[in-house]
Amino acid sequence: MFENTEDLIKHISLGEDTTLELKSVEFRGDKISGPHRDGVADELAAMANTHTGVLLLGVDDKTKAIEGIPINRLDAVESWLREICNDLIEPPLDCMIRKLPLTIGNEEKIIIRIDVPRSLFVHQSPGGYFRRIGSSKRQMRPDVLARLFQQRSQIRIIRFDEQAVPDATIDDLDPKLWKRFRTAISPPDDQDFLRKLKLIVPDDDHILRPTVSGILMASDSPESFLPNAYIQCVCYRGAERNAAYQLDAKDITGPLDIQIRDACKFVERNTRVYAIKAPNRIEIPQFSINAVFEAVVNAAVHRDYSVYGSKIRLHIFSDRLELYSPGTIPNSMTIDSLSERQSARNELICSLLARCPMNVDAHGSRRNFIMDKRGEGVPIIVGESRELSGKKPIYRLIDDAELLLAIYAADPPQIPDKQMPAK
Repeated sequence: MFENTEDLIKHISLGEDTTLELKSVEFRGDKISGPHRDGVADELAAMANTHTGVLLLGVDDKTKAIEGIPINRLDAVESWLREICNDLIEPPLDCMIRKLPLTIGNEEKIIIRIDVPRSLFVHQSPGGYFRRIGSSKRQMRPDVLARLFQQRSQIRIIRFDEQAVPDATIDDLDPKLWKRFRTAISPPDDQDFLRKLKLIVPDDDHILRPTVSGILMASDSPESFLPNAYIQCVCYRGAERNAAYQLDAKDITGPLDIQIRDACKFVERNTRVYAIKAPNRIEIPQFSINAVFEAVVNAAVHRDYSVYGSKIRLHIFSDRLELYSPGTIPNSMTIDSLSERQSARNELICSLLARCPMNVDAHGSRRNFIMDKRGEGVPIIVGESRELSGKKPIYRLIDDAELLLAIYAADPPQIPDKQMPAK
């Protein structure tokens, strides 16, 4: 938008509109006295909530005169802007800040340009929730705000996992990751194939960008675009959550199928397998690897990726495993109906994961898992875990915002003579 300097200057002369905001910058001593921080935060959030836009600092919004910013003050203004985006807007706003020289007559003026993409999230600023209408911002009425939250969540016709990721490009998708989804009947043209699979879609400006699913499944670093798209794994020594007694901890990143595999490996590495002879050797693991696998798959597939600031958390204790998945239960399902009904929040992610064979080294043997869409995950989790430990796993919804699954560990068997745990 306005990449050509001549077009930008022409647009400045026409004044503000939905996509352009102009602000003078004033100083009092070494400090920025205008515009007000809260007002700038409101303008930036309004753009992100409405449409891709540009804010120019160093241009008078009334006279449209390009005043510029002193060169020795540019770094201070840039730092001031970053503090506004990070500290005054929730969730923090990711935008591009550029120092831009413009030649006006025989004089060069330097302004600061802030490119604000239409966001995946709904942003709140100090004044509340705003959207941009023409050249001004307006606080959103409750019904408008509710509709915007719906549009940028799972309830909309275009699901969240099919939405374009602002600022991501096709080059951010790794060919070795997306080519694994090719079949004999896939379109030969790469771009056609990516569009058919919904790994890329056109954004509001008709620019092809990766979808949320594309970033999660075909990018080496999904967390670069979706900051909390990873699994936090922690193993504690006892039965309490205490940072002083952590035995192992790892933030697991990468494509979703790799996250699932590595989370299962983390559990396998940090749990025990008992061995007894009765009369043949019988191994008794603390947790069913099948149940753990299904639980991690469900968390990765069904979590609400539109919830900013929440990640999947997998915590291992001496007597249980706890798995926290961001978001409430999809559609009209309840805790009691989880084992009887099937509902996919992220159908595209679910479909892509179903094509990924999974190899997990489980207790010394290599196991092959196939992620499909049969809805058998919860029955496997409940059945195998209860058979192993004698206790039924517990699902609990926390503050209608996070789903907790607790799987209880099998008790050590009564070991006759001098038999000891194998691990």
